[in-house]
Amino acid sequence: MNKIKESLNLPKTKFPMQANLAVKEIKILKKWKKNKLYDTLHINKKKKKIFSLHDGPPYANGDIHIGHAVNKILKDIILKSKRMSGFFSPYIPSWDCHGLPIEQKVEQILKKKKNTINPHQFREICRKYVLEQVNKQKKDFIRLGILADWKNINLTLDYKNQANTINVLTKIVKKGYIYRDLKPIHWCFHCQSSLAEAEIEYQKKNSLSLYVLFLIKNINLLKIKFYKNIKKKIDLIAKISIVIFTTTPWTLPTCQAIAINPHLHYQLIKIKKNYYICEKKLIKNITKKINVKDWTILGDIKGKKLENLQCIHPFLNIFVPIISSEHVSNDLGTGAVHMSPDHGYEDFIACKKYHIKPNHTVNSYGFYNLPTCHSLNKIHIFNKENIILKLLSNNKKIFFLETIQHSYPHCWRHKKPVILRTTPQWFIKLNNLLLQEKFIKEIEKVLWIPQWGKNKMKIMLKNRPDWCISRQRTWGIPIPFFIHKHTGQLHPDTISIMKKIAKKIQLYGYDIWWKSNTDTWLKENANMYDKINDVLDVWFESGSNHQLKIYKNNIDNKLNYQANLYLEGSDQHRGWFMSSLITSVITKNRAPYKSVLTHGFVLNKYGQKMSKSLKNNKKPKDIIKKWGADILRLWTAYTNYTSDISISNKILEQISDHYRRIRNTIRFLFSNIFDFKKHIHTVKYEKMLLLDQWIIHTTYQYQKKIIKNYSNYNFHNVIQKIINFCSIKLGSCYLELIKDRLYTQHSNSVERRSSQTTIFYILNSLIRWISPILSFTSEEAWNYLNNKQKNSIFTEKWFKKIKPLSKNIPYNIFFWKKIFTIRHEINNYIEQAKKNKYIRNSLEIILILFVNKKLFKLLLSFHNELKYIFLVSETQLHKYSSAPKIAYCSNSIKYLKVIIKKSNKLKCPRCWHYSKRNHIINHNMNYCYKCITNINQTEKKHIFL
Repeated sequence: MNKIKESLNLPKTKFPMQANLAVKEIKILKKWKKNKLYDTLHINKKKKKIFSLHDGPPYANGDIHIGHAVNKILKDIILKSKRMSGFFSPYIPSWDCHGLPIEQKVEQILKKKKNTINPHQFREICRKYVLEQVNKQKKDFIRLGILADWKNINLTLDYKNQANTINVLTKIVKKGYIYRDLKPIHWCFHCQSSLAEAEIEYQKKNSLSLYVLFLIKNINLLKIKFYKNIKKKIDLIAKISIVIFTTTPWTLPTCQAIAINPHLHYQLIKIKKNYYICEKKLIKNITKKINVKDWTILGDIKGKKLENLQCIHPFLNIFVPIISSEHVSNDLGTGAVHMSPDHGYEDFIACKKYHIKPNHTVNSYGFYNLPTCHSLNKIHIFNKENIILKLLSNNKKIFFLETIQHSYPHCWRHKKPVILRTTPQWFIKLNNLLLQEKFIKEIEKVLWIPQWGKNKMKIMLKNRPDWCISRQRTWGIPIPFFIHKHTGQLHPDTISIMKKIAKKIQLYGYDIWWKSNTDTWLKENANMYDKINDVLDVWFESGSNHQLKIYKNNIDNKLNYQANLYLEGSDQHRGWFMSSLITSVITKNRAPYKSVLTHGFVLNKYGQKMSKSLKNNKKPKDIIKKWGADILRLWTAYTNYTSDISISNKILEQISDHYRRIRNTIRFLFSNIFDFKKHIHTVKYEKMLLLDQWIIHTTYQYQKKIIKNYSNYNFHNVIQKIINFCSIKLGSCYLELIKDRLYTQHSNSVERRSSQTTIFYILNSLIRWISPILSFTSEEAWNYLNNKQKNSIFTEKWFKKIKPLSKNIPYNIFFWKKIFTIRHEINNYIEQAKKNKYIRNSLEIILILFVNKKLFKLLLSFHNELKYIFLVSETQLHKYSSAPKIAYCSNSIKYLKVIIKKSNKLKCPRCWHYSKRNHIINHNMNYCYKCITNINQTEKKHIFL
């Protein structure tokens, strides 16, 4: 047996079967760092096409989570594939360094110390914390195999970024889109600040639905109003109440009016001994809720005539007027709504017409400041329901109550309910027809992936209110405004003042603003102006950084800085995509991006969204420690990331199976070129065997599709193509067909060197295909292919030495399609013979084919070596008309019948083929003539002619 092994070219390679990724990846990262790989990626960049991807800045806060990993891996895959295609594709990672998550984290760290620290010290601590977090996250991203300009990262706290944000704000002020107003805005008690629309998400919430009675004070006037339409007599001493509907009982103490629709009709009804006013169409619903079948309609009146009547608050010692507002509908409730200008947008607008101003009853922490009801002041407004119900019940003011589920605004970060709270804020005016048209026009120009993103952006822009850009926090970029103490107007020289401030901030940072006073910046009448201490919404800040010169050496796009691609999670339609679009269109009249790609959220095995707040997040570093970064990268690419994606140990195990298929294919290919030296043994394409030319054509076709899928960001299809190529085209076909000539032919025969050349070309292609996704594995394989030279796979382009078959040659793709159709058909018969235990393996077979002249000519192309196509020991061709009845009749190939006959000849112990003629040599081994020829290195017989 040893003699046989010595005579065969059996596979051997040092490329290991076990990936050991967790250890090996660290070594590769050290090599990349040592060789300064990123710096070498864009040599001669001025001559290259440009592809710019603008990095959406994550918060510099805490460990990276699985969503971060997905985002950065997708970006890395895209940029690596673009570089393979010859693009100059720089990647400058960005970080958001301001904002509530960071400030609150620092507050948690400081705890009680916060009261003893001044704002300047607090900002210094925030800055130090941010830089620590950036460094920490940067290491985590590098560990994922992300190639980036890590030495020149983009931080929003950099002085140039601070100044850029102020400059963008200056341009928007100059165009007249900034204004200050007292408005109800979303307020989070946990954030202790106003929130932009982008920071709000709507969740299902159970709320108490209350129908509350407000007693009419001037009842006689009401009776007079109803007099003309009265149907039945009203008791002289009767008390009449208007019924209001609310799902926010905590707002009742802040009620300042009752709103009705002036155009709707209201009826006075009697139920038992009580009198109520409700909207005409809603009475049936209301009486049904309280299970009353009999009621009496006493009169009908138009809403307009109820205006200015006074009502008695159900538990506070105040009167509230009835006002008109067309926003009140008869779709739900009673047609009457209590108005709280402090806590409702429509309420604020309606009350403003009647000069009813917010009284700021609820403070920023969520506690009342009621002079007439001290019992409510010490409990948070969200914990007031029982007390309010008791007050209403004691005064017999509850008409009906029930619990309903409805959509309620929550803080995006804390997942806690928020309220509308009227405070003075700074806004960007978006409700402008010309501006809206510009937004829509630019949205239309952008390629949105998935396509539904386009409509989503249009709808969100159409429905969103003006953008509240001010925050009442400490850690952020200042709004450098001065307003007149009496008029509240901006200083007339605001533009020039802001430009001066921006220049100083670019040199010294925004601390210069916080340390300054009004006299520092204003030459005259400084005492007449107040210096604003609000900070900018972090979305404005990150949404302005498209104007930075972050696309270094971006020659073609030098002035515009328009990115080819923005890629973030689907929640960024209302966040970064939106803020970037607004600032860019206002200041530059164009979108900041040519295309926008979104990915979904990561779900666990129970279908729950993974997040830090829910504490169900799967940490990338834990996955990497067990599986390796390449498995995480493969999982990212394999999923349909445009919708929500799932991850679990079971899924990762399935992904690792795919990985092993690819790795084992590469290993097998390596094992069969162990003695191949490309400068010596490469066979020219024209001299290659036909089967080798066919697989090179197939490789070329796969490469075309793979590159196209990379270009279209369809990474799932890329992986599917690679797995299919490895499993079907190679594993089940080509590699099976060439094993005989690889192992049994003389080592330096043309047949063997032809297949080795082909394998070498396939490896060159395959390693490149996987490199954007399986970055570490491809680098490892590239080192083996190139004898551990210093060059990296990531400095390469797609392999160019593969080519398609010509259509004009006899053995073109149509020829091979016919051959493999026949082969597939015959394999089915062989498998049936195995199943019936007629044979154990296909080499026991004599394959008898009955064909017409056309098929005969086709199959005769292989001469006596046709058996290697079907992996049998012998083939015979006969006329189709001579086929016996027992022959299998092909279902898919006309004029083909088959007989499978078990060979009664001798099995060669070296090649395992059955042969009639054998020759006895050393140790009485019965070798076939073909093997003897190869052992003696005499005759070199081609497998295919």
